Amino acid sequence: MSDSTSWASPGWQPEKPDDGRAAGDQAAGETAGASGAADGAMASPGGYAPGASQSASGPAVPPPAAGWAPPPKPGLIPLRPLDFGTLLGATFQVLRRNPRPTFGAALLLNALVVIVAFGLTFGVSFWALDRSIRASADDAAAIEAGAVGLIIVTALIAVALSLVAQAVLLGVIVLEVSRATLGEKLTLRQLLALGKGRWWALIGWTALLSVALIIGLTLFVLVIALLIAAGGPAGVAIGVLLGVFGGLAFTALSMWLWIKLALVPTAIMLERLPLRDAIRRGWTLVRGHFWRTFGTLLLITVMVQVASSVVSAPFSFAASFGTVLVNPAGDDLTSIWLLLGANVLTIAVTVVVGAIGSVLLSAATALIYIDLRMRKEGLDLELQRVVELRASGASAPDPYQPAAR
Repeated sequence: MSDSTSWASPGWQPEKPDDGRAAGDQAAGETAGASGAADGAMASPGGYAPGASQSASGPAVPPPAAGWAPPPKPGLIPLRPLDFGTLLGATFQVLRRNPRPTFGAALLLNALVVIVAFGLTFGVSFWALDRSIRASADDAAAIEAGAVGLIIVTALIAVALSLVAQAVLLGVIVLEVSRATLGEKLTLRQLLALGKGRWWALIGWTALLSVALIIGLTLFVLVIALLIAAGGPAGVAIGVLLGVFGGLAFTALSMWLWIKLALVPTAIMLERLPLRDAIRRGWTLVRGHFWRTFGTLLLITVMVQVASSVVSAPFSFAASFGTVLVNPAGDDLTSIWLLLGANVLTIAVTVVVGAIGSVLLSAATALIYIDLRMRKEGLDLELQRVVELRASGASAPDPYQPAAR
């Protein structure tokens, strides 16, 4: 047996040196652990730190400290009430995120309306002019009256077609924004199918607003005209004053109704409400947020109008003065072709800019609706729940319809 190995009894271990520091460190560690566990228990319902695991065989294991997590953003917007910058940025992002059913649909519908309206007006006017030229003196008055009536009917058809196109585009953009909020990206055909059963209600609402505006404006103009025609000097003065101050009041009333009823189409499409309930719903949502809604829609409208004027101005200038510069000799046939080409180009630019403006205004309206429901009804929590359910593979109801609330 060697001297380097000493004998020891079984189970015996050498004593560790204790200078007072090791025991102090161990006690400090236990105190810190107990303090952290107590803090975690106070910060979390049930007495456990967030994410801590608890089992019957051992104590809870505290997780790493968790920080603040921002609201999820599965698609177009973060699922929280929107500030103005987020809302404005998302309005323009609608064009870039899914351009085919947004800008593509707007361009198609606007071009269709312009082409059909121009074709009907040009065809009927040309036919009426040809009939008037070839008519005898006895039939001229009747033919001219018939031509005027036919032109009016053609104009009404063009207006009706424009209202239908405007309503369909508004519905498509509203549905696209609602689906994009959940991270979905649908085609135009899918969006049209999603709005099945609501299109005629939306078209009817758009037509009702237009008819009400036309009737109100017509009555206002007729009252002023009657005062001026039958009232003498005093009637003229009253008519002028009524025209100025009444016009301002009519404009203010129209803008007030525009904002109060701005969310009715969104309620028709997303909540699938009857017309009367949709009017009440839109009116209630705007209550308390009138000026914010007014400022947002007015700003986007002004931006669209300014951009449209800036883009269209050079083409309008070219249509007015370009023929003189290009055709200084004044050849009639060349002037006609140049004028026709310049006007066609101006109309094309107007259609494109109008399509962009229609998408932006419709998207802003839909985003305001979603934002107001987040603020008033907690729609953001319902949207988050639906996103989580779909991510786990479970089916989820439509969060925008009343049954989901």
